Amino acid sequence: MAETLAPTTLDQTVDAVRWATAEEAPLALVCSGSKTGLGRPVNAANTLQLAGLAGIRLYEPEELVMAAAPGTPLAEVEATLDAKGQMLAFEPPDLGPLLGVQAQGGSIGGAFAAALSGPRRIRAGAARDHLLGVEAVSGRGEEFKSGGRVMKNVTGYDLPKLLTGSFGTLAALTQLTFKALPRPEATETVLVDGLDDGAAVAALTAALHCPYEVSGAAHLPAAVAAVSGVDAVRAQQGPVTAVRVEGFGPSVRFRADWLAGQLGRFGHTRLLADAASDDLWRELRDVAPFVGDDRIVWRLSVAPHDGPVVAARLAQEVQAAYFLDWGGGLVWLAMAPSEDAGAAAVRDALVGRDGQATLIRAPEPMRASVAAFPPQAPALAALTARVKESFDPKRILNPGRMYAGV
Repeated sequence: MAETLAPTTLDQTVDAVRWATAEEAPLALVCSGSKTGLGRPVNAANTLQLAGLAGIRLYEPEELVMAAAPGTPLAEVEATLDAKGQMLAFEPPDLGPLLGVQAQGGSIGGAFAAALSGPRRIRAGAARDHLLGVEAVSGRGEEFKSGGRVMKNVTGYDLPKLLTGSFGTLAALTQLTFKALPRPEATETVLVDGLDDGAAVAALTAALHCPYEVSGAAHLPAAVAAVSGVDAVRAQQGPVTAVRVEGFGPSVRFRADWLAGQLGRFGHTRLLADAASDDLWRELRDVAPFVGDDRIVWRLSVAPHDGPVVAARLAQEVQAAYFLDWGGGLVWLAMAPSEDAGAAAVRDALVGRDGQATLIRAPEPMRASVAAFPPQAPALAALTARVKESFDPKRILNPGRMYAGV
């Protein structure tokens, strides 16, 4: 009979994992469940529900540091930071609506376990760069701590970085300590109209190489711009390229005006300020253009100059819709359902290129049969297996979530 274990304390979490280890009963780790549809289905009949481990345990605004239990709603964390003029700078996306669940339903544990970062990653770094310390329980039923409350506290193995993006396959997190950054006073976005993909990436590259601290660089082809909820983008009736700057008001205005002038050589420029600018980047962060249908969604990470080439090839081969983020280095793709979820076409498009692809949305049977995460070279697969063996030798925690047999 399937069991659902719902600990509310560290000791109960240790007991739950030790029971599972003794019984050799694999566990599906869940906080809010907002990302259950991302990645391979877990091969476990029993559930370790971590939503009961919730609450902000420490917040020192002056030190820009917060600690919270994994089940703490991400919305609660962000609201608490916002009240003090701070934010999670890696801009974690809310993929709930994309994956068919409610918006703002994610947890802080899930945000770091999935290691998803938004448009600001090009400026602020990835999720793993913001995690200072963890407390967790391994698949052996052993509690451990790593890191601390400042970056210099990390000694020995940097386990917080290892656990970020492990999708609960190595340990059950019981507390996370992470850094915050001041929320920008103002934000403006420079829009460049009418560029094809190649010209757009050239414009984004020019912006990213300027000295004015660009914090967002994306390109929306006409089909994606046409479904934007931002009037100034949708009304263009053509492709729109976007560059964001943030910070103190006068500085933002100067930098935006300068960028508009410099990018004018690529096409007609416009400025999008404050609320409208925030709405646009929230759309891109949450992959909103692909919400509300049953298309397969892939996320490709490539060299920026390869973004337009790979996207154009897949648009032709499988009629994929797409948009580019991270200066062209991140390609979001949506395509019609197919037997292999488009995996063969996507992987072939990356052959000979420095890139990787992750299946983000597909029906469960497809996620069970298709490699959802980038295939690993033999040496890397062997290393992954050894790490799993070290943390979870009996394959108790989220078995099969990332790779079959791991």
